[in-house]
Amino acid sequence: MYEPIRTKSVHTPADHADDFPHRTREEELDIQLAGHLAALLAVTDELGLGEAGDRIAEQVARLRGAPPARHAGLTEMPAPALHRRAHALAGRALVVAASRADTAVAILSAERMDAHAAAAPATADGSSAAPSRLVGAL
Repeated sequence: MYEPIRTKSVHTPADHADDFPHRTREEELDIQLAGHLAALLAVTDELGLGEAGDRIAEQVARLRGAPPARHAGLTEMPAPALHRRAHALAGRALVVAASRADTAVAILSAERMDAHAAAAPATADGSSAAPSRLVGAL
């Protein structure tokens, strides 16, 4: 009457589900944080902020286990746009650092946000393009 099913069901778990490596939440956050910091490093290097770039590079090296490649090319973006971009990248790094409880990166990110907010010019209506000071920042 009915022919029996000869193939495995799509609902059957794979025989070798443990054959591929899995990352922990902490490892995923480390990878994400290192990526945000590396992007911030590229913008920081383009702005010519050597000391700040060195501090960011130290944190990237700590997270990745190897020193990062430093930014070699220029995007020809104006400095105010680079400062806004760096402010946004530092904010992303701050969020991830807070979620993984990395105090050193959180402090560094907050400092970079403050520095880039101060360097970004005011908009035409007189308001700042970015917050001038973070609440609780040192």
